[in-house]
Formats: sequence, C-alpha cells, structure tokens
Amino acid sequence: MPLQNLADYFNDRFGQEHHSSFRPFLLENQVISTLFGQIKISSLFLPIRLAQKPNEIIGHAAKLKVSTHEVQYLYSDEIENLLSHRAHQDNNFESIIDFDRLSRTTHMLNYLPLTHLQNSLFLEVDPRHILGIKKDHGAYFEEVINHCGLETKNIVITMTVSSPYAKHYPALIAGLLNYRIRGYKIALKFDYVAQDKQSFDLITQLSPYYVSLSAKSLHQQSDETLAKKLRDLNARIEIDGGQSILLQIDQDSDAKLAESTGFNLVQGSFYEDPSN
Repeated sequence: MPLQNLADYFNDRFGQEHHSSFRPFLLENQVISTLFGQIKISSLFLPIRLAQKPNEIIGHAAKLKVSTHEVQYLYSDEIENLLSHRAHQDNNFESIIDFDRLSRTTHMLNYLPLTHLQNSLFLEVDPRHILGIKKDHGAYFEEVINHCGLETKNIVITMTVSSPYAKHYPALIAGLLNYRIRGYKIALKFDYVAQDKQSFDLITQLSPYYVSLSAKSLHQQSDETLAKKLRDLNARIEIDGGQSILLQIDQDSDAKLAESTGFNLVQGSFYEDPSN
C-alpha cells in the first residue's frame, strides 16, 4: 500500500480514537513525520551488525529525529488537550502511551522500504508505557504491523533497565512476556555493566533475545576488571539463550573490546566509516 494511503489510514484511526480532526502523520518526500505538540518526529535507522562479520547487517535500531514545529492556530487548543503531560495524576500514562504509539508507528512506516531484507527492527518502549497498559501488551501495535503487511517476529521490543523501576520489575516482566506471546522478540538495554544479582535475575527470568550495552557508558566505568565483567555478562546472556550487543561504537578501541569480550552484535559510527 502506498505510504500516503497508510498515512491517511493512521490519521483517520487517530482521529477516531481521540474524537479529533487533528491529523498527526505527514508524508514529505517519501518520509513520514509525525506531529506531537510543538515537535515533529521522524526516524533514523542505525545498522546492527555481526561482531565477527561487520559487513553483515541483521537489523536496525530505530531512533527519533526531532525538530520543532509551529503549531497551527486552529489545532493548538486541541493538541494541548489531547497530548498534554499529566504526570501529576497518579498512574496516568496516557501522554506517554500516545507518544510511544505515534513514535513506533512512525518508525514502522519509515522502515517499510527496508523490510524486504527480512531484518529485525529494534523499537524502544518506555517502561511507563508497559506499566500504563494493563493487559494485551502489543495488541495495538500488532494491528499496525498487520495493516502494513508485516509480522511481529521481525520486531524487537527494547526496554531500558533503570534502577528507579526495580520495584516494578514483576509488572514489567509480565508486560514484556505479553509482547513475546504475540511473537515479538524482547531486548533489555543496560546503561551499566550488569553485575548485581537483581540484574542477573531479570535476565534469567525474562530470557531476552538480546541484551545491549553502550560503549559510551563503558568509558565512564573503565577499570582493570572491565573486560572480565563483560566476558562474565556475555557468558550469562549466552547461557540464558540470548545474544549481546555493544552499541555506540565510535572508535577502534571499542570495536576491539567488543570482539575480545565476546559480544555477538555491534552498532556504531565506527562501522559506517569506509576507511575502517
């Protein structure tokens, strides 16, 4: 289906769900952008490669491209009411849920030209979105995927592990397992070298398909035992049936660290430089 037809479909769907005439999805130069308040979001896709064969791409991590957008006068009050941040209300995640859904739909539409490769699309989901949905996680987006003629098996739901959410881990695990039941792959993203029992338990309980770390975060944690910690973490991930990813590799030393400590997959600007 042509992108314009898909943009029209999702605009109509948004209008019906929110009882609104506002149409957030725009098609400009064969790229989908989406309006959310005073910002316009689009997509950037970062290749994820085999660590031992960097020329082989197994998927792409979707990232938001954000720019400002002047709100049209006729829509300004309506946008404010629809998508206002209402964090002061306990357990009210409606704005986060809206933003997550709009973002992921935008990424999916922009990824369609690459789907012939049968690679995986890694989509980040805010923990607050998972907590805000009480049941049937992934059902809404499954309808989006099906309407585009795609399959959930090519979508990787990625959640960043953060200590403030530790007390909510049971609910987060339950939500992520709901995604898995629908055929999605699950990924956990750590901002630190996960060595504590709670993190290992989370990996063991969830058995994610992927576990990732950022090379940039390792620069702040560098010590004599870093390589051993990474090898231990990668061994644990492998035991639990997953694959490890080192993200944001921008220099040769990071690439060598990924290779020497057993990461399965890599991503970063280092691999996009033809001279490397």
